[in-house]
Amino acid sequence: MKLIRITQYTLALAFIFQSLSCSDDYLEETTYGEVAPAEMTNPENVERAIISAYSVLNGQFDTASNAFNSPDSNWSFGDVVSDDAYKGGGGTGDQNNIHQMEIFNTNPTIIDVERKWMALYEGVKRCNEALKLLKASEAFDANLKVQRLAELHFLRGHYYFELKKIYNHIPYIDESAITVEDYARSNTEFTSEELWAKIEANFQTAYEGLPETQSEAGRPTKIAAKAYLTKCYLFQKKWQQAFDASTEVMESNYGLLDDFQEVFLPENDNSKEIIFAVQHTINDGQASNYNGSIGDRLSAPGGPFYAQYGFHRPSQNLVNAYKTNTNGLPVANNNTDLSDEDLIDPRLDITVGRPGIPYKDLGILYEESWARDLATYGPYGPKKRIVSANSAFYVKVWPYVNALNYYIIRYAEVVLWRAEAAVELNNLEESRQLVNQIRGRAANTATVKKLEGTEDAANYNIATYESVWTDQELAREAVHLETRLELAMEGHRFFNLVRWGKASSVINSYLEVEKTRRSHLMNAQFKAGTNEYWPIPQRYIDGTPKDLVTQNTGY
Repeated sequence: MKLIRITQYTLALAFIFQSLSCSDDYLEETTYGEVAPAEMTNPENVERAIISAYSVLNGQFDTASNAFNSPDSNWSFGDVVSDDAYKGGGGTGDQNNIHQMEIFNTNPTIIDVERKWMALYEGVKRCNEALKLLKASEAFDANLKVQRLAELHFLRGHYYFELKKIYNHIPYIDESAITVEDYARSNTEFTSEELWAKIEANFQTAYEGLPETQSEAGRPTKIAAKAYLTKCYLFQKKWQQAFDASTEVMESNYGLLDDFQEVFLPENDNSKEIIFAVQHTINDGQASNYNGSIGDRLSAPGGPFYAQYGFHRPSQNLVNAYKTNTNGLPVANNNTDLSDEDLIDPRLDITVGRPGIPYKDLGILYEESWARDLATYGPYGPKKRIVSANSAFYVKVWPYVNALNYYIIRYAEVVLWRAEAAVELNNLEESRQLVNQIRGRAANTATVKKLEGTEDAANYNIATYESVWTDQELAREAVHLETRLELAMEGHRFFNLVRWGKASSVINSYLEVEKTRRSHLMNAQFKAGTNEYWPIPQRYIDGTPKDLVTQNTGY
């Protein structure tokens, strides 16, 4: 059960130090004008402020319906600009802003660049305001105050982590900010190393104050903070620290679910595999179901059960990556398109909607006619994070959202992070065993069956690595590939390519082949030294004193 009810207008204080737009919905809540200054530090009002810091985790921070331009899942920022997915939709003119991102023609005025920045800094601001109120509250329970302070540091660490991996050079503002002007800060005030140190410090503070378990789903635990620290170290190539930090996570009560497919069922949203997630809910009284998966609402795949928005479409390259050989191991060259006779990893048909393969539990085969603008974006559709239209967790009317949480960190990721660190530390045998945990789970997962329910829907064949790994580079590639296969369509691929230092080579090689398949990519070209990060929004630059903000290289 999801106990934290995330709402956009829960906070009675409404971020009192800064102006916010209002809506009709806001009239149903207590406005700032109705809260006396002396009451702002009352425990119940402080708790509302803390909940407000959680409430923008899903990317919805105002009354607009376009959280798909600032999605918590990063489907456009992490998948569409990688070799895993195409934009999709009704051609290149439909959300042309994301098309420009896909072909690496991004500019500082694109709405996604602006709204993602705004959503994340709104989260930072809410954390800062809640921290000030919490510290000033004399009536707040002393023991609970320690935990809530830790939660806010965790959330602020998350928002800054996202900002760092997307924009790289960012302003860092803490709770000492009081006025609007305090948020107009230079993005080069701190070096990259100093920014990482500040982000780490947030998670370290969180780790020291968080409990082992939480009674309310959606609040972070001590292990969640340690896992996020592991991720911070990984992004900085601090391999020994990443490996050491992952130990506590591996020895915790978190673990892999037995079946890969069950991980992505809403009823299992807060299972032992989910270390931290954005809590999505529907039919909870929030207008337009904005507490649901509002950032992913354009992913509806069409067909007889779903709206035909048709965005976030798996690439041919991704589909080909799931081919296996007779030994059940990945095939090295994936430029040859998958055929019906090929052996495949069973995770493919859990991750991707493919023609002729049953879709979810709907008793129907996915057909290429479901795919909007088939000629441009090909026949495949998203599947892993699409909720069955039969489910009570799916809204069948606009805005077609669901209550499947977005998993910021799941245990399988930590296993792969540890495997990656082990490779870099030249502990190849441990890395192999860790990768085999992931592949072993995939091998034991219930396969997709034909409609009659007895035979496999395709030639599934997967096995673990039985031969000892002796070549570090080959081991590294195996871990990187396993990371792609396990986490596909979850918004991570592009950021992994960047931190691995191979974004330019992988994406340009991908584009060279994809241009022969997909004409919309003809003008796409990844520019090394520029396209690893997004530009600083022009609106932020224009709204700060002259020369205070430095634009990222190449924009």
